[in-house]
Order: sequence, then C-alpha cells, then structure tokens
Amino acid sequence: MPHRLTTDITLDCPLDEVFAFFSDASNLEAITPPELRFRILTPLPIEMQRGRLIDYRLSLFGIPFSWRTEIAEWDMPHRFVDRQLQGPFALWEHEHRFEALSASRTRIRDEVRYALPLEPFGRLAHPIVRARLDHIFAFRTERVTALLGRRAHAA
Repeated sequence: MPHRLTTDITLDCPLDEVFAFFSDASNLEAITPPELRFRILTPLPIEMQRGRLIDYRLSLFGIPFSWRTEIAEWDMPHRFVDRQLQGPFALWEHEHRFEALSASRTRIRDEVRYALPLEPFGRLAHPIVRARLDHIFAFRTERVTALLGRRAHAA
C-alpha cells in the first residue's frame, strides 16, 4: 500500500534560482543528511531532462545500497518527477513542484509516494522508515534554506 509524504516551503528567492538549484543534481549531496553517505555515481554535470537516469550510492540504517532513478517528468521551471527504478523501496515517486508567489518568492512543494517491500515486513517497518524520511526531509528544508541564503517558511 503506498504512503505519502508532503513538504511545503516558501523561500524568499526567485523561481528561476530555486529551480536552477534543484535542477543541478550535484546539490543533492548537500541537502542529504551526511549519515546516509549519499554519493552520485553518474558523472557530473548531469543534463536534466525527461528520461535521464541517475545512479547513486547511499547507506540506510547502516546498510549500503545502490539507487537508480529516472526523471519521469520534466516541466521546467514548474515541476519534475523522479522515480526509483532500482533501490530499497517497492515504490518511490518524488514530485517536486515550484510556484512563483511573487518576483522574489517561491513555494516548493514535494510529494513522495512510496511503498516498502516484503509485506508484511513493510507494514511493520513503516513507522521506523517514516520517522527516518521525516528526518531526511526536515534536514533538506534546513539545508535548502541555508544554501539559497534566504529565509524559509514551512507550511
């Protein structure tokens, strides 16, 4: 059964700067908690577009694994979707939406649909995994704010 995780941030930063930041795959390492040991394996720079495959290596709960995603949808500068093709989840679809609220203010909304493998194990493990995902996205919010150098407003 799929679960949903949503986050909503408003940054005092123009849409084009925010989208450019998220379009640069090299920024993923900077907004991921260090304990995940997240590394992009695909050579940089990566030209982001629909169909682009990106390979990563990371560690979750101390277990290292590979992760491959595909940019399934690309609508610059408003949204894109990355979908896991290989990795720890039975389902992982992460939609990134960007909305200009004014010339200097942007809303970022993330929605992740995910499912864990190996039912009923997935059902039992979900509270632990969800707490970890909440931590990862809270860290991400803090880092995005710091790196873009402006104040964020979590909704």
